[in-house]
Amino acid sequence: MSAFWRHLRSWLAAIAAVFAVVLASSAWAGDDDQGGTFLTVFPDNDVYQVSVFGDDFAQGLLGGLVGAFGADVRLNIQRQAIPIAGVAMPDFDGKVAALEKTIGAQPFNIAVVMVGQDDRFMSLRGVDGKRLPLGSEAWIIEYTRRVDRLMRAFKSKSAAVYWVGLPNLARTDANELAQRMNDVIRERAYLNGYKYIDAYQGFTDENGGYSAYGPDLDGAIRLLRLRDGVNFTDAGNSKLAHFVEKELRPDLLQAKANRNIPLLGAEAEQAKINPDNAVKTPAPSSPVVRPTQQASKTPVVRGPALDGSPPSTTNDSAGDQKADDGRITLKIVGSNGREEMQTIQIVRPAIPASVVALMARRESSGQRGDLLVDQIAGGLTLMSSISPSGNNDRGRLSPTQAPYFRLLVKGERLQPKAGRADDVTWPPKPDTTSEAKPSDLSPRG
Repeated sequence: MSAFWRHLRSWLAAIAAVFAVVLASSAWAGDDDQGGTFLTVFPDNDVYQVSVFGDDFAQGLLGGLVGAFGADVRLNIQRQAIPIAGVAMPDFDGKVAALEKTIGAQPFNIAVVMVGQDDRFMSLRGVDGKRLPLGSEAWIIEYTRRVDRLMRAFKSKSAAVYWVGLPNLARTDANELAQRMNDVIRERAYLNGYKYIDAYQGFTDENGGYSAYGPDLDGAIRLLRLRDGVNFTDAGNSKLAHFVEKELRPDLLQAKANRNIPLLGAEAEQAKINPDNAVKTPAPSSPVVRPTQQASKTPVVRGPALDGSPPSTTNDSAGDQKADDGRITLKIVGSNGREEMQTIQIVRPAIPASVVALMARRESSGQRGDLLVDQIAGGLTLMSSISPSGNNDRGRLSPTQAPYFRLLVKGERLQPKAGRADDVTWPPKPDTTSEAKPSDLSPRG
């Protein structure tokens, strides 16, 4: 028994460690949640400022990004990359502290980072100052600490960060180390809430190995890598930027879609979307119109309702709402990146006075019933209200107490009936339900 309890304690400790990692990753990854979009919905002057950080890889990537997004008016890409010597650079912590000041002074909404070109052959020193063998477990542990420290330097900016991994390399030993480094970068990018861009698989041949040639963006076979087996040609940098573009363009569309959602943003931001209708005067029959805008009539105080609800004060003029169609003009960004004006007609049908009073909570609506909530495809939430049974159905259960709802929605375990197949009690109890009793066919009189 002692061996059993030792194994049980070890399993429980392992499970607790896994839950701790999951909770920590959820907390870190959720720091930059921006209302369902990776990009901020309302950048300054409606233009996203883009900055590229890194080493020689980043310099070539910058040229590819300018070629890919040069005509897009939604982005302003800085034409000079901000240098980062590398993760294995000497005096790493001091240089990252200086980089934090540079990041704080740099106005950008989007950061594209690619670094690590020279890290594959540089040894590291641990916190105790000892040199760590290249590629050893201790080297990977220190490299992980540095990558995480470098990524956290971008946290103060609250920007969307796209972190590009290392590409495949010609030398076998360097390529194996690059894959291990990518594993670290991928993991830490996820935990910090950044997007990881895989640059490794996009440049492999049909066998998964290194090849200096490959298809360009038009499908033609081109020279993509330089003779050093590390850096890219112009065609290679364009293809490298394409992998960033594949992630960035959907995020721009998502931010645009969320931007056009009514009530998303403050009043000043909504005025940017709809400047012609920033303040809409309500119709005279609208329940939100002020009393001074109504016809001067004495308010009538109604007595208590039959259900005991408090009296309500209304005006005699608060009756049926007439149909009140209107139009609003939205400023949107088209698929070509240019601003367009689109007019949308808002159709409001006639609304009876009883519905107006109910929705304005002027009269008590009584018991509203049960609210069922379910998640459906597309990240939408479906809510449905089910009224409880009336007086004529006193013998029926409420929908939320029905067996199917309790079992399939709430996940409750139903109490089995005696003698039914799911009744596992022993000794078995006789079935006393009405279905089990023989029918009484004798005449009654």
